[in-house]
Amino acid sequence: MRIETLETPRLLLRGFQPEDADFAIGMWNDAEIGRWLSDPRLEDIPDQAAYRKDIENLGEAIDCCHMVAVDKADGQRIGTCSFVPENNGRSYDIAYAVHPSQQCRGYGTEMVQALIDYARARGVGAVTIRIAQENAASNALARKVGAQVIASGSYTKGGTNEVIPDFLYELKL
Repeated sequence: MRIETLETPRLLLRGFQPEDADFAIGMWNDAEIGRWLSDPRLEDIPDQAAYRKDIENLGEAIDCCHMVAVDKADGQRIGTCSFVPENNGRSYDIAYAVHPSQQCRGYGTEMVQALIDYARARGVGAVTIRIAQENAASNALARKVGAQVIASGSYTKGGTNEVIPDFLYELKL
């Protein structure tokens, strides 16, 4: 599902394109960078060619809006974000990742706030975010934008049996 490009003070959040695959895979599937994500580690993906093709086509997904955050000044990729409409569009579940070279600069907050503003402008009632309990920075970001923990649970890291405890945050809009 594609939407218009979203703009923040420093970023453009644009639709995912096939040429973004290497950037995304480099974050999501890296054992260290992607440790808090449900995506499998690269070494745990049996058919990497098929997986890469799936990633290249994320921009064409009909049930999820995948975006890449780029620096407005130089076009450098900063991170990725997405949202999935749920409950017949009454809520959005959002996700985000900031490349380690760009962390601790407020980019994650800008990305998340842009998704929240987009949802609010469309009359969405709430935004949810699932975050690994041990991911201190992401938990702090969720609280910073006003989200509150409404449940705890866990997810299994893709391609493994590793269970990661998480929190479900909600922000009523």
